[in-house]
Amino acid sequence: MFSVGTIPGGTPQSPEPGAASASFPSLAPVSGRGEAEEEEDNEQEPAEIYLCALWTSGYLGIAYYDTSDSIIHFMPDAPDHESLKLLQRVLDEINPRSVVTSAKQDENMTRFLGKLASQEHREPKRPEIVFLPSVDFGLEISKQRLLAGNYSFIPDSMTTTEKILFLSSIIPFDCLLTVRALGGLLKFLGRRRIGVELEDYNVSVPILGFKKFVLTHLVSIDQDTYSVLQIFKSESHPSVYKVASGLKEGLSLFGILNRCHCKWGQKLLRLWFTRPTHDLGELNSRLDVIQFFLLPQNLDMAQMLHRLLGHIKNVPLILKRMKLSHTKVSDWQVLYKTVYSALGLRDACRSLPQSIQLFQDIAQEFSDDLHHIASLIGKVVDFEGSLAENRFTVLPNIDPEIDEKKRRLMGLPSFLTEVARKELENLDSRIPSCSVIYIPLIGFLLCIPRLPFMVEASDFEIEGLDFMFLSEEKLHYRSARTKELDALLGDLHCDIRDQETLLMYQLQCQVLARAAVLTRVLDLASRLDVLLALASAARDYGYSRPRYSPQLLGVRILNGRHPLMELCARTFVPNSAECGGDKGRIKVITGPNSSGKSIYLKQVGLITFMALVGSFVPAEEAEIGAVDAIFTRIHSCESISLGLSTFMIDLNQVAKAVNNATKQSLVLIDEFGKGTNTVDGLALLAAVLRHWLALGPMCPHIFVATNFLSLVQLQLLPQGPLVQYLVCEGIANASHASYTAAQAGLPGNLVARGKEVSDLIRSGKPIKPVKELLKEKQMENCQTLVDKFLKLDLEDPNLDLDIFMSQEVLPAATGIL
Repeated sequence: MFSVGTIPGGTPQSPEPGAASASFPSLAPVSGRGEAEEEEDNEQEPAEIYLCALWTSGYLGIAYYDTSDSIIHFMPDAPDHESLKLLQRVLDEINPRSVVTSAKQDENMTRFLGKLASQEHREPKRPEIVFLPSVDFGLEISKQRLLAGNYSFIPDSMTTTEKILFLSSIIPFDCLLTVRALGGLLKFLGRRRIGVELEDYNVSVPILGFKKFVLTHLVSIDQDTYSVLQIFKSESHPSVYKVASGLKEGLSLFGILNRCHCKWGQKLLRLWFTRPTHDLGELNSRLDVIQFFLLPQNLDMAQMLHRLLGHIKNVPLILKRMKLSHTKVSDWQVLYKTVYSALGLRDACRSLPQSIQLFQDIAQEFSDDLHHIASLIGKVVDFEGSLAENRFTVLPNIDPEIDEKKRRLMGLPSFLTEVARKELENLDSRIPSCSVIYIPLIGFLLCIPRLPFMVEASDFEIEGLDFMFLSEEKLHYRSARTKELDALLGDLHCDIRDQETLLMYQLQCQVLARAAVLTRVLDLASRLDVLLALASAARDYGYSRPRYSPQLLGVRILNGRHPLMELCARTFVPNSAECGGDKGRIKVITGPNSSGKSIYLKQVGLITFMALVGSFVPAEEAEIGAVDAIFTRIHSCESISLGLSTFMIDLNQVAKAVNNATKQSLVLIDEFGKGTNTVDGLALLAAVLRHWLALGPMCPHIFVATNFLSLVQLQLLPQGPLVQYLVCEGIANASHASYTAAQAGLPGNLVARGKEVSDLIRSGKPIKPVKELLKEKQMENCQTLVDKFLKLDLEDPNLDLDIFMSQEVLPAATGIL
């Protein structure tokens, strides 16, 4: 049974909104109890957590309120399987008192909550399941509820626009499920009045902040980072049949690593990409498998396993159809191939080193139940007959009664021919021929052709026969013999179908009783598929195994390469990166345009990301520390602009890093402040970096690429071991913009003039027009004035020399002088 809180009608703990509330006077302390004891009691009061969760189309949105610090924690939209394993991990970690969700839910979520509410053994107690109307989780109303909240951490002096900007730097408004979960949680807190049950209704539930929640061992990466690093990149499908809705993966990290042979392997790889981890045990177990298949002697084994994995199909869908008795003929074929392929995987893995956990799991957990399922299907299902009749049929020698009825059905044509011959002897001599046919659900009928004299319905009557119907100029009757056949043989087709359906049901029960091993097959097979795909990419691209060091708190990369750029560029120069300990936590990268600053930042981010997925990386050596998050502000990101400028989006993205980065986070910033006034952009960049420098050892690991040379020239950053300048040790004193412009194809005179103006600005000298251009313009003006005089007709009576001099000569003379 569910423990349901009936929120829409109010709760026993609080009166209805708008109802009269009592005013409680201050009470004097009870005799014998001092302030110290009261404070001690307050400290011992247990904290309570109220969780709101939504699951839709394979994605999970979560937000919860912690009474111990009055902070709302949220987890950005994350993919979660139908079994809701991620939600279960969240529940195990935070142990909420109440779980709030929409009354309109998917059946998987409903089933999960039902099991959760019935877990009497759960410690310390089962959570209360609270259903709110689905309208309370509407996207727009949730956004309005978030923006309209009265938060003590936001100054009253902020305008509405400033408040939106501030909240959007903390809350991921592009994560729609999370926004809806936050809106539903705020509605629940307002209805229950958590923590302010005895206060007046003008006192709202205290909310002291919003904070991103990350599960233990998971690395936090926002959507902007996925976009700018090209981890995922969807493009319109080139097929004209898929223009409206079809998408394909473009040039992306996922695209070049996705070599999976089964659909579930692709799903798992995408899941790993959306849930990078720093669980060293899990990461090393993945790398062990990849390293094994990279050995030359294991290449044939990898190819054989890949072929077997191609036959692993959508087992959950088949099991679902079995539960609903909607199994198709093709489902039995697919299941048969899947099970036999799983047995092939098991036999292969039993010959591989059992020191590798995945091989051991497949060898042990692909139990004999698989062989039992395959044997049953192979011995019972007649695949050829099933395809021919488009229904489930069984092989001979499975059921004697079915075999006998099929034998009778097979012998019916010759038998019915003999019956028809005898029937014809008793019919009117005018009837030239007849036949006896069998129609399922109707039975045996005598069929004679319609004769010319049979015009009216009364003409169809024949003595000793019961007229049934007319079809295709043939009359159908029941006779004494056909009635006898019905009684003797019955409805063979229906009987056979019913008995075969019963056998199919029994076979389904046998399969469903072993559904657990089939589900485990899918989990382990998809894992093997992903690791074989990563091994194939590592072999082709020359990747190396990364190492992990919890003490490093950063990354060290030797001769790293950008995994995407090296596929597009003719030559790619490897480069190294290092951050760790208390030195060089902020790397300032200066250099000329097109020197590779942005590529360098992305390269560091991608190599770190690949290592946190459990993939080999494009570097000679890579050592990854305890990185807990990756933040980026590299060029323009695909994010909600809210009608703001590019610079405002940049501010929003950097604010996320400032608000959420820890000493274990990796922050990549490129050209921050580029979309605004140079002085303002430079000041904000310096302020952000100084803010992080003030944290000392708690400063995140930051790579900053900038063309603001004044950041160094004006010494806007304090000197110390926390700041280093890359790519070559030192500071670039020029951007080489003129050289870059020439390479881009601009005319030489324009490039030279641009360099001249740049030098004048830098030296503080005035800018004057080019003399050669000035003389050329003067000559043009003189020629124009001479032409006007030559065209002048002095004998024209209408000529006014004063007007000619003031309107024609004097303006032209000004340009000449």
